[in-house]
Amino acid sequence: MHIIKTAGVGFAIALFAVATAFAQKPFADVGKQPSITILAASTPWYPAFEKVVGLYEQQTGNKIKLDVVPFGGVLEKARNAVRGGESPYDLVMLDTQWTIEFYEGGFVAPLKEIDPAFELPKEVLSYGDSGYWNAQKRWRTSEGGKLMAYTVLGNVQLLYYRADLLKQAGLSPPKSWDDVLAACAKLADPPKSYGFVARGEKGNGIRYDWMSLMLAHGASVVKDPAAGDYAVTINSPQAKAALDQYIGLLKRCGPANYGSLGQGDVIQLLATGKAAMGDVVTAAFASFEDPSKSAVVGKLETEALPSGAGGARGAVIGNWNAVVPKNAPDAQKKAALAFTRWFVTYDAQRAFAEAGGIPSRSDVYTSDLAKQPRFRWMPAYLETMKSAQQELGYAEGAQVEQVLGLRLNQALIGEASSGKALNAAAKEIEELFRKSGRKTGSLPPLPE
Repeated sequence: MHIIKTAGVGFAIALFAVATAFAQKPFADVGKQPSITILAASTPWYPAFEKVVGLYEQQTGNKIKLDVVPFGGVLEKARNAVRGGESPYDLVMLDTQWTIEFYEGGFVAPLKEIDPAFELPKEVLSYGDSGYWNAQKRWRTSEGGKLMAYTVLGNVQLLYYRADLLKQAGLSPPKSWDDVLAACAKLADPPKSYGFVARGEKGNGIRYDWMSLMLAHGASVVKDPAAGDYAVTINSPQAKAALDQYIGLLKRCGPANYGSLGQGDVIQLLATGKAAMGDVVTAAFASFEDPSKSAVVGKLETEALPSGAGGARGAVIGNWNAVVPKNAPDAQKKAALAFTRWFVTYDAQRAFAEAGGIPSRSDVYTSDLAKQPRFRWMPAYLETMKSAQQELGYAEGAQVEQVLGLRLNQALIGEASSGKALNAAAKEIEELFRKSGRKTGSLPPLPE
């Protein structure tokens, strides 16, 4: 395996452990395939994927080159690759909200066009049908849609909490966001420790984390995009209540630089014991159980994200999809699909989980793994998936995220009131949809 990044001794040891556990046990007979190149992001779950790629190479003798880039650089590289004469990548990892641009632009090879016999196992979770595309409806749905991608990593946010600290304070795990705010007041001891942390940085971070509260409060970005109604509803009273609550949580419970906290910062605060609770992706759990990275091994527990004022829960699916570029050579497309067949088997998904990844097969979550302490996040994950939703599932999704990522951050750091920020976002998003020819409109402005 050739990796365009630095791989240390820790990776080699971990890969040896995974390989040893599954030695001499082929997960799927994919035959001899040409080497493929995969574009991947440097994320909390990437190390687990890297280990499983190494296992694929060991079992099959086929080679994979991994081009690993920071999250912010993946989309640009992917766009350039699929628009060129021949893609330098045979498999591209896309964050879920980016996929529509590639589906609708015709840049992705439908998997059944590569091999008409290809089927995903029934145990593979659909994650809101994010791998399908119905061109007529311009929507991701398996009803009349083609299979364009499969989920490599099925991330959702979970509420992480220090069970020992809550017990000492006489508190139960929070069930609502109001409970989180009340608990953080008892648990915080700044600057030594903080009650609750989540992302506030401009861009994807605040947009993704805040949307869980948005959904829990019954708010939405647009009215009914699945039915073609793109009336903008982001500046509803419910969305404002969600934003006001999010601002209150971060300002009252977190560090002074709450407006610039990124995912790495939130994970670090939890891992070093400086935060009692946090809103973090499931893929971060493995690092909290690693003694070389964490001072809180065995102390963090998880719950499904809390409910809003009306009792509803909300969570945004943050899965990563693997797509095969349309402009990759045919032989390379088939080799990429061969890796796919191997990766979605039960054994490969189990190995992925044991390496610290988030598997996409339901039978892994109901296996004996779920009874092991290091997989104690699995029940919270399954509970979260009951209410988890896909967001920004339209071609303008990346642009909408840019708008929200800016305006939400402005409200958080005090550059604009919550009403003014949401009104500005609504106006800009409506204009995006109008330029795209969507049926759109907007709500009356909120008081500013």
